[in-house]
Amino acid sequence: MPRDIVFTSKAAKPSPTYSQAVKAAGLVFVSGTAPTDPATGQIKGTTIQEQTRQCLTNIAAILEAAGSSLDKVVSATVILADEDEFAGMNEEWVRWFPTDPPARQGAKLPVRISGLKISVAVIAEA
Repeated sequence: MPRDIVFTSKAAKPSPTYSQAVKAAGLVFVSGTAPTDPATGQIKGTTIQEQTRQCLTNIAAILEAAGSSLDKVVSATVILADEDEFAGMNEEWVRWFPTDPPARQGAKLPVRISGLKISVAVIAEA
């Protein structure tokens, strides 16, 4: 099965050990994406809403580079540093997925990274 590695400079640069996304089998698998500003490489935002917005901005850019879009997202994994921030994350989330939202699961970040509140991974139709 052929697969394509997806990269865009409009989202945070990945480390050499993973790709921003892989396109295969008619789907786009976007890696866990932090709220990193692609211009500075720094975490953008201090609130969960701001960081959720930046994660989804990065994911939208990655999906666009893969020929897809947020409206084709079928599944999402949201990983939070603090489970008590779920309501704030969800407040921003519904702005991006107002109708027919993707399936979603949540988890807790296994390690603390200074300032990092959220990471999001998605699977979308290609």
